[in-house]
Amino acid sequence: MAFDLDQFAETSVPVKYEDLDFDLFDAQPLDAQTLRSLRYMCDVEYHTSCFLRDLLVTPSHREEVAGGFMTMWNREEFWHGEALAKVLAAHDIVVDYDEIKAKRVKLGWTGALGPLKQSVLTNLAGTDFVAVHMVWGAANELSAVAAYRRLSALTDHPVLSPLLKRIAQQETRHVAFYTTQGRERLAASETAQRIVRLVMSRVWKPVGSGMMEESEVRHVMGHLFAGKSEELDKLDTRIQKLPGLEGLTIFRNAFSRLGIAA
Repeated sequence: MAFDLDQFAETSVPVKYEDLDFDLFDAQPLDAQTLRSLRYMCDVEYHTSCFLRDLLVTPSHREEVAGGFMTMWNREEFWHGEALAKVLAAHDIVVDYDEIKAKRVKLGWTGALGPLKQSVLTNLAGTDFVAVHMVWGAANELSAVAAYRRLSALTDHPVLSPLLKRIAQQETRHVAFYTTQGRERLAASETAQRIVRLVMSRVWKPVGSGMMEESEVRHVMGHLFAGKSEELDKLDTRIQKLPGLEGLTIFRNAFSRLGIAA
């Protein structure tokens, strides 16, 4: 799927949920396991502004197309967080964006030094880092789409399921951007291919890792994908189609490290 940045900017709108009857949650509340996974997803979506901050100290911020996309991407992910927070609020679980930001502040020097360390390392890689950013983003967005669709199918709820499908549909446009950019940059540089293979095979973890407790990462990934090896294989296949990344099994490997039997 190709990506048109101008069209993306023109059609970027908050995910629609005004037509969904949230009062149905009173009669058909979500179970605790689902709510725990939703809280994780909500936190991840709200944390996108923090990811954006970190990326602004890398070579990616000098790329006009990447910079334009990240502005709109940040807005859409925030809107996804708002929609999920509304579902959680219907179950008396309050998630406040200011609370999320406060968590980052409490990280103190750990949080402050993160972008600095990233800046030093990524600028050493130069423009080839942009390929890492794009493939990493592709992996994250592919897994997000799969996660939303899986939770929609698992719950089969008249309100939650259509909402998650709508969020997943918006996320597919993010996938299109990252994969298009990643393919172009990998095809243009064998050095980028080597760097991306190294980083993705050794460092990539499911989105939310490092931000959430590992027990939460393990819960959500197990809840959604345990026993679903075919889903992980589909995700790995999408990454393997990018130039120079043949044979990579980053999703299988990440789940194995978490101790989740697919």
